[in-house]
Amino acid sequence: MKPRSLFAEHALLPTGWARDVLLSWNDQGLITGVKAQATCPEGVTRATGPVVPGMPNLHSHAFQRAFGGLTEYRGAAQDSFWSWRSLMYGFAAAITPEQLEAIATGLYVEMLEAGYTSVCEFHYVHHDPEGRPYADDANLSMCLLRAAARAGMGLTLLPVLYQTSGFGGTPPSVGQRRFIRSTDNMLALLQKLKPLCEAQGARLGLAPHSLRAVPPDSLREALAGLHALDVTAPVHIHIAEQTAEVDACLAWSGQRPVQWLLEHAPVDARWCLVHATHMSAEESTRAARTGAVAGLCPSTEANLGDGIFDAPTWLQANGRWGVGSDSHACVNAAEELMLLEYSQRLATRQRNVLASAAQPSVATSMTLQAVAGGAQASARPVAGLAVGQQADMVVLDAQHPLLRDLPTPEAMLSAHVFASHRQSALQQVWVAGRVQVQSGHHVLHDAALSGLVAARRQLLENTP
Repeated sequence: MKPRSLFAEHALLPTGWARDVLLSWNDQGLITGVKAQATCPEGVTRATGPVVPGMPNLHSHAFQRAFGGLTEYRGAAQDSFWSWRSLMYGFAAAITPEQLEAIATGLYVEMLEAGYTSVCEFHYVHHDPEGRPYADDANLSMCLLRAAARAGMGLTLLPVLYQTSGFGGTPPSVGQRRFIRSTDNMLALLQKLKPLCEAQGARLGLAPHSLRAVPPDSLREALAGLHALDVTAPVHIHIAEQTAEVDACLAWSGQRPVQWLLEHAPVDARWCLVHATHMSAEESTRAARTGAVAGLCPSTEANLGDGIFDAPTWLQANGRWGVGSDSHACVNAAEELMLLEYSQRLATRQRNVLASAAQPSVATSMTLQAVAGGAQASARPVAGLAVGQQADMVVLDAQHPLLRDLPTPEAMLSAHVFASHRQSALQQVWVAGRVQVQSGHHVLHDAALSGLVAARRQLLENTP
């Protein structure tokens, strides 16, 4: 078949905005040509607005979408992440495979309609409600693979290794029994999932849940086993999300979490340090220099009262970062960018903090950084509009009231991120060269969201 193509008057390439860009891709959805200052060939589709790269979502717990909005009341004298977690465990204890697949399908459709084109699924509900393995040990992982395939969402599947409830090997709680796997059992699961992921075009990695949930020996053995299976596989870990976690790590080891990790694990560009909110300046600089990606989830971090990531220190060391929707209190790629920039403005009392010398427009700068960091964390070729990358694209609606008649594509993208409803200005979303969202609407929108609603209703009926 001949390469497929799209012509854009304005397109955001990894090097910045370009005029009159002809994008071509092959049958596998990989970009084979990017030609600027081109003439639109006869018969080639013209984008109706500026084209920007699709956003990778580098951190998702799909099932948590089902209890969005249900934890927004004070249930303790001082609510925190830890009180929120007890409510989350109730949903994790009750969910069935069918409900997980329905929730994930609906969520992935929501993500696509909000500008995400791939997702890293940090998957830790493995077993039945009694903590027993299913007859097919990959049952719940397969639910996520099917959901992504049905929605047309790119996927990096990250089965979670979870063994203890606290530093020093504290036994897991009853609420964690669906999460627990031995290291050998996890490596066997990865062996089983690898060909299944490859057949779908998904990527497989590993997520040691956190330092409090994975003892040092298990972490070392799991990483060795993963890298024997695939030396390029991504590794994601929750780290330094909460001050209580930092204090507990200090009490256990005499070191802060990121400090301990850097001195005891081979952290490099394969790693994504999810949250990394509470780092000292020295930790931040050392971690950034490893090439690891900081996985930032501004809406969840705000929702849980986690704290504010120190972006200036991270960027001074040329640190890489991307965004994720985590607990899905918000499902919107542009909203995560806006919240990240606003948190930095509040912390520094400055504006346009995440702009750069190369890209003074903050929306453009953030989009390029988040796409590059998200692609690295995904370990998939989704790093933007360049040859060899997947044709994942978002077309902005040039006729949106807040974008119409603006003089530059930078201004249009800025209006999308900071002045629209951050989803209303999306005209099309393409994944691997196929349109998944047209006029802001996914073809499965009604059916997928109805399935999510039904699963949520069932969970509410069966959760204390």
